[in-house]
Amino acid sequence: MSKYSLTPYEKRQPHWGVTLLSVLGLLIVVIVVVSMNTGYMRLSPSEVLHTLSGQGTPQQKLILFDFRLPRIVISLLVGAGFAVSGCILQSLSRNPLAEPATLGISAGAGFAVILFISFVPASSAASIFMLPLLALAGAGLTAALIYVLAFRREEGLSPTRLVLIGIAVAAGINAFQLVLALRLDPENYQFVAIWMAGKIWGGDWRFVQALLPWILILVPFSIYKARVLNVLNLGDQTSTGLGAPVERERLLLLATAVALAGACVSVSGGIGFVGLIGPHLARRLVGPRHQILLPACALIGGLLLLTADTLGRWILQPSEIPAGVVVAIIGAPYFLYLLAKSRA
Repeated sequence: MSKYSLTPYEKRQPHWGVTLLSVLGLLIVVIVVVSMNTGYMRLSPSEVLHTLSGQGTPQQKLILFDFRLPRIVISLLVGAGFAVSGCILQSLSRNPLAEPATLGISAGAGFAVILFISFVPASSAASIFMLPLLALAGAGLTAALIYVLAFRREEGLSPTRLVLIGIAVAAGINAFQLVLALRLDPENYQFVAIWMAGKIWGGDWRFVQALLPWILILVPFSIYKARVLNVLNLGDQTSTGLGAPVERERLLLLATAVALAGACVSVSGGIGFVGLIGPHLARRLVGPRHQILLPACALIGGLLLLTADTLGRWILQPSEIPAGVVVAIIGAPYFLYLLAKSRA
């Protein structure tokens, strides 16, 4: 049977899931409005409205349209991508601790990006659109390595072994990243340090254009495969008995999760825990059925990362705390709680 038991919410009215998604969407709108008003150069709500209607000053238009709105959109896209990726990984492995960061997938994608940026400027137009592909290659190779090391013919894929090997591989990749960073010139080293802290560094519309196709294709595809995830979550023997091509579907969904994580890492840096917290919160609210769980994950992930980025820009003005640090402050204790609970 599924690791995740039914929640009381599943016994409520059928429209509960739609109502919850509507509430999450409303919360995102509120945080977007707050984020547009937050920053070193403060814009009042009335100034934001005037600027959105085309009546703002050139400086206000520059701040809102060229700096804040692209970052807001990227935060929403990255948060949604990480959360959906984490949900897929947790379902496939039937392990509540699985997510792109803990499994080393984000580290592999990041290493490919940092290796490329060490030789090619990240601001060039060609590199911006190549970054998701390079991150996908790094994430895919890392995922394949972890899968091979964790798989045993007699036992299959052990959830505990999967997480432990993922953590070990991530630690090794992070060590290589530090060695590589020490050989960089000061400008590139500063970029790598900021990237590893998890700052939303892709701050203009070109990065939105590079990331958006991946999210628009892979997230709906994941939702389309929701019924398959429901079946796979029952276990290999039950899934095979129900007629599901287990290995083919598992590899296809794993590739989807890896691609989502790689694309997000390419513009967001080393942000962890969004793929861990988002699915758990969504599952507590709507239950384990992926038809509603995956959309809830996408909205919660986007809301979480945008809130973290907004808080990071507001707490220590004019300085800035990377969104990855804010998320880690929340996510690290929650990860320890889940780890202790899983051992209990």
